[in-house]
This record gives sequence, structure tokens and C-alpha cells, in this order.
Amino acid sequence: MRKLLIMALVGLAAQLVDGSLGMAYGVTSSTLLLIAGISPAAASASVHLAEVGTTLASGISHWRFGNVDWRVVRNIALPGAVGAFAGATVLSSISTESAIPWTAGILLALGAYLLFRFARPLRPTRPRNLPRRFLAPLGLFAGFIDATGGGGWGPVATPTLLASGSMEPRKVIGSVGTSEFLVAGAASIGFLIGLGSEGFVLPTVAALLVGGVIAAPIAAWLVRHVPAQLLGAFVGGLIVLVNMRSLLRVFKVEPEFGPYAYPLAAVLWVVAIGFSVRAWRRARAAQPAVTAEPELVPAA
Repeated sequence: MRKLLIMALVGLAAQLVDGSLGMAYGVTSSTLLLIAGISPAAASASVHLAEVGTTLASGISHWRFGNVDWRVVRNIALPGAVGAFAGATVLSSISTESAIPWTAGILLALGAYLLFRFARPLRPTRPRNLPRRFLAPLGLFAGFIDATGGGGWGPVATPTLLASGSMEPRKVIGSVGTSEFLVAGAASIGFLIGLGSEGFVLPTVAALLVGGVIAAPIAAWLVRHVPAQLLGAFVGGLIVLVNMRSLLRVFKVEPEFGPYAYPLAAVLWVVAIGFSVRAWRRARAAQPAVTAEPELVPAA
């Protein structure tokens, strides 16, 4: 019972981060499930099945708060679903031992990507319609990474759309979160075909789902108020440290390299948070003097 309560809190916290930042539900949840000893395929399958419910609640909430660009949703969701189904099929077909370093490596890279993106300065948006030839490949790639890594739809799609400087941050977050409903559903079907129903840890799915559904409307409201840069840098550093530990243990080199790798990662994490704080303070200080400027996004 205590373990399920912890999983529900994990789902709640992960959805608060995901709904307000546009990423990190799957990455955060999958990382914690791997620490708990669940295999990479079962962890990714369980997280995606839970996400079918949490992304539905999140999409409805973002729609009610006016955070969704339906043109972007149409052009990114279906290719994302195709990529997620393919990724789930790939992950289901390889052994647990082979999947652990692959999954941890993807999560580590995504965590580093978050640190890099949200430690950078800001620049104004220039609203324009992104072409389908840009959105469709992005959805396909992000969906594949999402299924094989246990998360990645948001960390790939959200920063890419933000970096384009073509959409308001809240519209990026709401559109990516709403699109994820189809991605999570397609990945779940792929895992069901590849692993069978025994591939899902159903009590964990239920706990993650309950926590995520509770947090979804709160996160949709917070998206206008939470400093995304700070949250992104914090989550990115945590993911890097946890998955670095997994990789060092898999390759049996933690005793030799751990004492050097962990402090180095921690220092880089603190530096990235420092850059994020500085950029956020500069943007906030500039707001009163600029009344009609467009919203700010991470620079490309």
C-alpha cells in the first residue's frame, strides 16, 4: 500500500512538471520505475498506459484554458503515434539486459538536453504557422524516442517548437500535451502486442494514473505562472544523475568512475540552474519596461 501511495505521488509530481513545462512525465516516471527494479519494457509500457488517462485529462484542461493550437496537434499527433508504435515494437523485441543501457542512455541524453535548453537566454517569439513538413518528422522522431526511452515526447517536441520562436510557450505546452494522448495510446497498443497484458504493472499504472489526473488541471493553470526555465533545469539535472548511476552500474564501473562522475554532474547541474536563475531574473526585470513585447522562449 505504501509503495502504491508513493507511485501516486510520483504520478502527481510528474504531471505537475509535465503540465506546466510540457515535458518530463514519462522521463521522470520511467526513471523512478527503473530504480524500483521494473524492467525497461514494463516500465515504459506501464507509464504509457497511465499516460492515456493523464494526457486526456491534461488535454481537456489545456483546451479549457485556451492553451491548444489544434493545427499543430493535427500535424504532429498522428506521425507521433506511428513513431511510438514502432518504438514500442522495437523495445518489446529486445532483452531486458540489452534494453537497460539503451533506455538509460536515452534518458541521460534527454536530461542533458533539458539542462542545455533551459540554461540558455530568452528571445522573443515571431508568430507564424509551422509547415507540416517540419511538424510531421518531428512527431515521428519524438514518438519513437518516447516509446523506446520510456519518455521523450515532451523533451524532444516541446524545446524544438519553443526554439522555432513561432508559438507562444503556453500554446506549445498545451499542444504537445494534448497530442500526447494519441502517442501514449499507440505506444500502449504496441506494448500490448509485443508483451501481452502481463507486460503492464497494473497497480503501478493505476497509482500513476490517479496522481496524474489529480494534477492535470492544476498544471494547466500553473503553466502561466511557473518559471519553466527553473523547473526544466532542476528536472534535467535529476534525470542526468539518476541515469548516469544506472549506466555506471550496468557496465560495472561505478566504483572506479562514480567518485568523479557524480561530483562533476552535480557541479554542472548547479551551474545550469545558476544560468537558468540569471536568465529568468533578467527576463522578469525587463517585463515592466516592455509592455507590448511578444512572449519569450529559449533561444535556438
